[in-house]
Amino acid sequence: MVALLLSTAITHVALHRSPPPLHCRSDLSHHAPPAVASERSRRAPPAVASELSRRAFALGAAALAGGVVPGSACAAVDRSTPISALQQQERTVEDLFTRATESVVYINTFVARTDRLTMNAVDVPAGTGSGFVWDDAGHIVTNYHVIRGASQAKVGVVDGRGSTKMFGATLVGYNPDKDVAVLKIEPSAALRPIDIGSSSALRVGSTTLAIGNPFGLDHTLTVGVVTSPSGRPISNVIQTDAAINPGNSGGALLDSSGRLIGMNTAIYSPSGASAGIGFAIPADTLKQQVATILRYGKVLRPAIGISFLEAAQARALGVARGVLVLGVPDNSAAAKAGLRPTFRLADGTVSLGDVIVQIDAAPVRNEADLFRALDSYQPGQKVTLTVERLKQQGGALEELQISLPLQAIEAV
Repeated sequence: MVALLLSTAITHVALHRSPPPLHCRSDLSHHAPPAVASERSRRAPPAVASELSRRAFALGAAALAGGVVPGSACAAVDRSTPISALQQQERTVEDLFTRATESVVYINTFVARTDRLTMNAVDVPAGTGSGFVWDDAGHIVTNYHVIRGASQAKVGVVDGRGSTKMFGATLVGYNPDKDVAVLKIEPSAALRPIDIGSSSALRVGSTTLAIGNPFGLDHTLTVGVVTSPSGRPISNVIQTDAAINPGNSGGALLDSSGRLIGMNTAIYSPSGASAGIGFAIPADTLKQQVATILRYGKVLRPAIGISFLEAAQARALGVARGVLVLGVPDNSAAAKAGLRPTFRLADGTVSLGDVIVQIDAAPVRNEADLFRALDSYQPGQKVTLTVERLKQQGGALEELQISLPLQAIEAV
């Protein structure tokens, strides 16, 4: 009777409650499993059997009432989350994906080759990637590594009916340093520019949606969160755990409102699979880079105008921190400001040049810090360098402040 009552109560809950109840250990099961308890009840004195029956009845009544059994593990389970809320969240993601698919494009690149039989020039497929529509004028933004070395590119745009139209593309400009390239296709009514957001206010834990169109087969969607807005040690990128599938380079990284916050560019995966840490170029960087490319056809980046020794080699010469100036071209802004280069003396010893340890308020420990600091400036702006200089060979160090304008060099 006890086992039957307990079994009936659990079966009733399984049929009428969702999700199925956990098999929790109650006060009754603490003494013995139901089958053992049933066997004992047949051999127990009437008083003990009556107590077991009372406990089994209380357990069944609590389960039927939708409550929890006192002292059981079920007391910690929260069943209050409404299914409708989960469905609404799912619908939101579906709507964001549907709306973004018309803005995310497929890119196929080709390289020129000579046919060995006919000796004619032919275009051979070189690679694939993704991109997105930037504006109504037909500008397509993608990664530079997607189109690098290509002699021709074609862009596939999916319209609202799900059909794909292919366009021939021309290269407007690119910046290898930021892995950004801009293509141009014929303006069309099928183009739907992506909604551009901002990456400045991103926080760890913010929802991200990585969308691409790999291989032109269909759009893909992976969902994750921002795991680091700065993405160290890779500078000026968004780090996310949303998987970036093969062919998704150049695709869009969206926030929970469907706005562009970055462009998918790489993934770090120790296993070689599409699982690991993904990296995206921030939308605020894209705005500046694309605007410069559309205006000038190229990107000019700020530079001090020096050559320097890499940190590993500089450390071997006794430079513990900073960037050692190796060469200073004549008539450059650095030369006019008085920066001192490294050179070899007549006796063969090396006279160390200035060591840059700070740019304005930004400390410089190595060349990575130097480039990171310069990224926040425009060509022509003035900066103040803090340098360490030997007073004389083998002598003490002195710290100097040197101001100079940044010169413009083309990103190649």
